[in-house]
Amino acid sequence: MNAGLTRQALRKQPWAFAGPFVTQCLAAALVSGALGANSSMSGARLDPAARQALTDSGIPQMAALFVVLAVYLTALIVGLTMTSSIARQGRDIALVRAVGATPGRVRRAVAAQAAAVAVPATLLGVPLGALLARAWLAGLTGHAVIPPGVTFHPSAAALPAALAITVGTSLVGALVAALRPARVRPATALIETVVVRRRVSLVRTAIGVLLVAGGVVLSVRISNGDPAKADRASFFTMLAMSVGAGFLGPVLLRLTAPLARLLGGTGVLAAENLAVRAKALSGALVPLVLAIAFAMVKVVVHTTSGHVHGRPDRAAEVWTDYSGTAVYVAFAAVAAVNTLVTVLLSRRRELAVTRLVGASRVRALAVIVCEAQIVTLTAVVVGTVVAMVTMVPMLHGMLGTWTPHLPPGQLTLGLAVVVGLVLLGTVAPALVVTRRRPVESLVVDP
Repeated sequence: MNAGLTRQALRKQPWAFAGPFVTQCLAAALVSGALGANSSMSGARLDPAARQALTDSGIPQMAALFVVLAVYLTALIVGLTMTSSIARQGRDIALVRAVGATPGRVRRAVAAQAAAVAVPATLLGVPLGALLARAWLAGLTGHAVIPPGVTFHPSAAALPAALAITVGTSLVGALVAALRPARVRPATALIETVVVRRRVSLVRTAIGVLLVAGGVVLSVRISNGDPAKADRASFFTMLAMSVGAGFLGPVLLRLTAPLARLLGGTGVLAAENLAVRAKALSGALVPLVLAIAFAMVKVVVHTTSGHVHGRPDRAAEVWTDYSGTAVYVAFAAVAAVNTLVTVLLSRRRELAVTRLVGASRVRALAVIVCEAQIVTLTAVVVGTVVAMVTMVPMLHGMLGTWTPHLPPGQLTLGLAVVVGLVLLGTVAPALVVTRRRPVESLVVDP
């Protein structure tokens, strides 16, 4: 039965596993590249002065940190992406539970799905990581961050280490995501696949408030602490508030949904859809808010430093910092897009019915665009608040100013990236889904 449920999920809904696949591929690339870079630096033939300069640069420690980061982000993001994937299997899981499958069997089937996706993703990610690490080391030597004698050599431990990390963390993330679907009663699960729950959990809201409050308290402590430690502690501040925003996501989206009504009749329908699907869409808020907040903090710290001192930061320092930021943003972007795509694919029948009762394809897509605008607005506002709460006290401690400085060009680019991610996860799959005639969608889809 385990194998049957696993095969059914992988064959029937392959796109639902795109998020976990890309996440595990990125994790394998990060592990492979970090181990290769670390072994390349430790094995390089350098004179004592160059070796000391390499040690003082902190890059070897940064490469080791990337491995730890891969473990953490993979467990977190695979948990988010697998939750979306398992949500698409609600009806199938309910049916196998109804014919006698135990919760343990369901959890084992979900774990098998995660492992089946993790292995090919790792095999693709390891050589990709080697290419990225080669380019990273070349960039470091080009910016004179590390001595020119360091050249990339792949690590023999890359593949087994990447497999252990991706498979292990994927199993943990999948098992956590399967806790509720495996325990819920079959009849309840079947009802939930038809009727979307609109009730807001008080426990979920309370946890969100506590996490946001904890992030604010930590930010205040950062402002009164050692400026040298502020940058490292800021990540945990952002993480607490971003996850808290995810718990509060249904409330936040229901508060912003009425804004869609300002866009006319199409906006009214979009507002109703957002209110109904606020909980499902809130899964995208955690990665979106984290990506916006983290990128904004890293960029604004450098731009404000250059503004205060009257000169830009060192190119090598900026390049190194931004390369690490790209890793966070890439993982977060995958999780956000996957959640949005999964939610949209679950609405095939809804879109088909909307078109059958008279709405044109353009009108249906316009509703999706309106919803995407509200999700984008919510993510940008919340992400900016999280970034400001994190960043302003840190800037005061490090630079003696309470005023962040962000050039308009970089602000515009950041907004364009966020809009692009949300449109990629909503409008792009909607274009594919609505190409099929409505009647075919109702007949083919379960």
